[in-house]
Amino acid sequence: MQGMIGTTKGDGMAEENGLADERMKSCRERIIRCPRLGGEVPFSYCEREAGELPCRQVVRCWSAGFPVEEYLREALTPEVWDRFRSEAPKDRLTTLLDIVDAARQRRKKQCEAGEKRLNTDCDHSGD
Repeated sequence: MQGMIGTTKGDGMAEENGLADERMKSCRERIIRCPRLGGEVPFSYCEREAGELPCRQVVRCWSAGFPVEEYLREALTPEVWDRFRSEAPKDRLTTLLDIVDAARQRRKKQCEAGEKRLNTDCDHSGD
């Protein structure tokens, strides 16, 4: 992966060149089953899942396929790399509670908009 860092683009990713560019192009097209989404996604999605930051689980998921941490260190600007590494992942319970809360909020908005689904009611007793 020598020669992978070039000038920095405004989105926090370093520009790639030469053979490294071709190598990573093929890596970006690789597909893996995402444990968070439950379906298949390409590496290119994981690389940008959190906006300008990669998914917080990208190293864990992709390390068996290629040296993903090395790639990210070279591809991200130092500032973005530091921000990516410093963000502590949420524990499983917090993540589940966030998902439940988001589902409640969506359901509440649907009910307020009159978008009732078949065989459901808009009881907000759990809110």
